[in-house]
Amino acid sequence: MLKEVIATRFITPLREGGSLPGLVEADDLAAYVLKFTGAGQGRKTLVAEVVCGELARRLGLRVPRLVTVELDSVLGLGEPDQQVQDLLRSSGGTNLGMDFLSGALGFDPLAFPVDPAEAGRIVWFDALVNNVDRSWRNPNLLMHRGDLWLIDHGATMIWHHNWPSAEASAARPYDASDHALARFRPDIAAAAAELAPLITAGLLDEVTAEIPDAWLTDEPGFDTPDALRRAYAAPLLTRAAVIHERIKGTE
Repeated sequence: MLKEVIATRFITPLREGGSLPGLVEADDLAAYVLKFTGAGQGRKTLVAEVVCGELARRLGLRVPRLVTVELDSVLGLGEPDQQVQDLLRSSGGTNLGMDFLSGALGFDPLAFPVDPAEAGRIVWFDALVNNVDRSWRNPNLLMHRGDLWLIDHGATMIWHHNWPSAEASAARPYDASDHALARFRPDIAAAAAELAPLITAGLLDEVTAEIPDAWLTDEPGFDTPDALRRAYAAPLLTRAAVIHERIKGTE
């Protein structure tokens, strides 16, 4: 299970993207980028972050460590910004934290070269989870101590917003023509040969087990959190075997 920490201090909002994450200090004295259950897209964004982040980690990609963060809504009482106050008040309970990579730089494809093998692994992974938010306009990649790190996976697995059409949605091709790494001639074939065999039912069970039950309750059409976990795993297992044949725009 993800490590559990308790937020002890709200440091500052991070005004990037649409979800308004914040920087907090926790009872383990570490700093985390906090994503809130009360943000616009709600808990499904956090579920996507966990599934994609933990899956990427198991595939050998670099992602900040994830933790669950217990938040007392009173931490927002002293915030001068009403929007931040409202967000903190509506997010009491279990939220998601990511290690704060101090000193990291936003990835610039004109400044940081990426070899075709690494580019291929990242594009293949993004195709697997249907990440529509890794474009050259908004890479959601960081350079930290000379390495490339993946962040922000809330806009993935769009099929989980409409479960009745999930099977059809998950079968769609992936257009990588706008991908931040498309210019680096990503080696998709090598990535598929390396990574696709790792996507097994057992691995996906392990990944989805990391999702807190609190984020999986009361989902229409599912009686239990475990039933919903299986629904998250099924499209990924099917997609892993064929997605390399359906990636467009990297030629």
